[in-house]
Amino acid sequence: QGRLVESGGALVQPGGSLRLSCAASGFTVDRYAIAWFRQAPGKEREGVSCFSTHGPYLTDSVKGRFTISRDNAENTVYLQMDSLKPEDTGIYYCAAVNEGWGSCSSRVYDYWGQGTQVTVSS
Repeated sequence: QGRLVESGGALVQPGGSLRLSCAASGFTVDRYAIAWFRQAPGKEREGVSCFSTHGPYLTDSVKGRFTISRDNAENTVYLQMDSLKPEDTGIYYCAAVNEGWGSCSSRVYDYWGQGTQVTVSS
């Protein structure tokens, strides 16, 4: 049974940086599309970024500020977030889908993490 564990969320001032980690166990990340989603209070969950064999994807609102990367040796996907804004506040979740049947465009994922809180505030 696969499992994802996010970490790295914190309270940070506007303009600051955080690096989120999504550590996988029970499967290898290089065979999965790994996505980051976030959900702000009172808003719907939105896709932020994804890493697959087709390369990285970033939603427009975070391009130039966020970077997604994958470390196969650590079986972990990272989301480096720079120049953070208050509107980046939310719970960040990572999710994984096997690329044998899914992709970064999938609406259904095989595994989800429990989430990590990111708060951008002065």
